[in-house]
Amino acid sequence: MSNEKREAITPGSVESYPVLPLRDIVVFPHMIVPLFVAREKSIRALEEVTKSDRLILLATQKNAGDDDPATDAIYSIGTLASVLQLLKLPDGTVKVLVEGVARAAVRDYTRADDFYEAEAEALADDAGSPVEVEALGRSVVSEFESYVKLNKRVSSEIVGAVTQIDDPSKLADTVASHLSVKIPDKQDVLETLNVARRLEKCLSLMESEISVLQVEKRIRTRVKRQMEKTQREYYLNEQMKAIQKELGDEDGKDDLAELEERIKNTKLSKEARDKAVAEFKKLRQMSPMSAEATVVRNYLDWILSIPWGKRSRVKRDLQQAEEVLDAEHFGLEKVKERILEYLAVQSRANKLTGPILCLVGPPGVGKTSLGKSIAKATGREFVRMSLGGVRDEAEIRGHRRTYIGSMPGKIIQSMRKAKSSNPLFLLDEIDKMGMDFRGDPSSALLEVLDPEQNQTFNDHYLEVDYDLSNVMFVTTANTLNIPAPLMDRMEIIRIAGYTEAEKLEIARKHLIPSAVHKHGLAPEEWMVTEDGLLELIRRYTREAGVRNLEREVSNLARKAVKEILLKKTEKIVVTAENISDYLGVPKFRFGQAELEDQVGVVTGLAWTEVGGELLTIEGVM
Repeated sequence: MSNEKREAITPGSVESYPVLPLRDIVVFPHMIVPLFVAREKSIRALEEVTKSDRLILLATQKNAGDDDPATDAIYSIGTLASVLQLLKLPDGTVKVLVEGVARAAVRDYTRADDFYEAEAEALADDAGSPVEVEALGRSVVSEFESYVKLNKRVSSEIVGAVTQIDDPSKLADTVASHLSVKIPDKQDVLETLNVARRLEKCLSLMESEISVLQVEKRIRTRVKRQMEKTQREYYLNEQMKAIQKELGDEDGKDDLAELEERIKNTKLSKEARDKAVAEFKKLRQMSPMSAEATVVRNYLDWILSIPWGKRSRVKRDLQQAEEVLDAEHFGLEKVKERILEYLAVQSRANKLTGPILCLVGPPGVGKTSLGKSIAKATGREFVRMSLGGVRDEAEIRGHRRTYIGSMPGKIIQSMRKAKSSNPLFLLDEIDKMGMDFRGDPSSALLEVLDPEQNQTFNDHYLEVDYDLSNVMFVTTANTLNIPAPLMDRMEIIRIAGYTEAEKLEIARKHLIPSAVHKHGLAPEEWMVTEDGLLELIRRYTREAGVRNLEREVSNLARKAVKEILLKKTEKIVVTAENISDYLGVPKFRFGQAELEDQVGVVTGLAWTEVGGELLTIEGVM
């Protein structure tokens, strides 16, 4: 196109141009750029331009992932360009070569059906102070040379072309087009009409990029140096191993030295230290490749990994502990009182054996989560062991080392995981242990839960005593179907089912806020009224705990999300009147009795583990 059309553009003139939205690229005036076009609207715009020999307005999208951008999703300032070459490819896309001519500002979109067309005003550059522009131009050229040396993606030949540019406006546009910066930054340069300010922005962008590139270069150099050092060390180590093999030296001396150092530094009990030293002496006499050496090495690793006398600092702030328990659990006053009593006595006494509590209650009342809250309130590490279905005594005491692949029991494994000798140890579902020919795990637990015996707990694998007296044991059970000797060692705390008022409070303070967060809702989009919650508790759940209540609240939240998305509802309020629209027919009857006396029928009251119930009794004989 021509120079004639370039010269025919009058700054300030407003004309209609087809618009080609661009993705991830900003085209500047004076630039010749190849583009690949695949969208139908864009292809029709190019066909219109080539047919009528007009200029096209190249404007960048604000969001590159938008396939069909709205007019307000396209930057309002772009570049008028001429189409130098257009080639249709076999896959239906079009390759087009364009040359930027001048800046233009969109005043109004006149068409957006077949292709985008807009009324645009050609913009003129603001020359600024010649002296200032000259100084900035020299600085830009100098900084660009430094930038190209660091950025290998820009050809060094570009520097020669840039130094030959006399026009400051063209210089700024050329430099900006070659910078690896974000699209909004390039668009900012395009929208700057004052040449001096445009050169300043290019200078600032280059300085930032040079700082980043210098850091990247230092990191690459450091990584390369480290890799060379690692390769050199590997090569020397391999050579050393080969020499040792030729000389017949024993391998693994470094590992033995490390083990010896760990034995010296670990605060073992006297019995454990004597055992570790004896095993280490045996290991020294063994071939490192023998199977027995591996067994001894594993044993030493286990005995040195257990926390011997390493205690975490227990919190003694009763006020803070009470706040933690109240924040995470509603009700359960007896349990909270017992924990606070323990903390109060502990703050006075230097040594206090950890209590052994057994929380007994129906499913869903929060026994396991209460254990976590007690650990948080007391500042102890938390470890949990599920006893449901455990039938083997070795799960508690471990296997003897004579067995292949033997390991300590779950008690010692959990202590290693806790990394502290005074964690809170939760033994979950203690009433569901079994017993078979492999032994009785409930009998093995007697030693663990007896304060007089657990100071010398002996694991079959370790073969040394380990002190569990500082551990705070909490067990959970659904029923008291527990062997009498084991139950005698625990303080039983019954957790009855929640009352209707407690369930209502738990739902309001915990379940509904949790459902709002998990389902991506906003508090103002969805709410359940108090009468709606009561209807949900009374007619859609029948339980001692709140598990089913939580499921039904989540069910309501899911349906609310679906309704908001499909029906564009702004706010959903669940009430007693409309809850059946979401959850269907009520599942349970509540508080219904005969209004009039019937012959042979009497209304009574019944107690169940899920709460009180009206009972209609009819005589049949």
